[in-house]
Amino acid sequence: MKTNEILNAYHFRHACKEFDSDKKINDEDFSFILETGRLSPSSFGFEPWKFLVVQNMKLREKLKTVTWGAQGTLPSASHFVIILARKQKSMRYDSEYIDHMMRDIHHLPQEAIEGRGAMYQTFQENDFHLLGNERASFDWACKQTYIALGNMMTSAAMINIDSCPVEGFKFDELAKIMSEDFNVDTSEFSVACMVAFGYRINQPAEKTRQAIEDISAWYN
Repeated sequence: MKTNEILNAYHFRHACKEFDSDKKINDEDFSFILETGRLSPSSFGFEPWKFLVVQNMKLREKLKTVTWGAQGTLPSASHFVIILARKQKSMRYDSEYIDHMMRDIHHLPQEAIEGRGAMYQTFQENDFHLLGNERASFDWACKQTYIALGNMMTSAAMINIDSCPVEGFKFDELAKIMSEDFNVDTSEFSVACMVAFGYRINQPAEKTRQAIEDISAWYN
């Protein structure tokens, strides 16, 4: 049954800390993984992300100096992805990027753009209080990127490809590398997280999770 296949993928997936560096993901499979990230949902459909696929080993070595959570995965992963999140500059309700998304990507008529823009402004100003704090706005965008991260890891597991999410990095030092070595406009983007993909070299420990009764409550 399809449900069993999906659950098997969740049991298969683990945070793989070291990969078989001799085994590479083929282009078709990695394109599939990346596409599931692209198709992921985001708040208001504004897609506040960018995916940097880092295959250059010299760049990976540079990343390794400031990414303590990827010491084993950066040298061995078949594919290594940095996920950027947009900062307040481009996520404000009145930014060029938001107008571009509504006008050129969502193809909304002017009346709908004005209505949706007003709703988004209220959301940012009054509902989530995002505009008075740069970090709050960035963290909100990061939440969206984690949806894409989860979808990519799950889709990889569905085709027996391992992954490892990475948050262990020095934020400020990494920002400098993004600007100097990756030509990232750090007024628009910062690193939300990273993820490595490849094939396991060691078998993982048995998966442990809390019981469903301990983490869920029903209100009928």
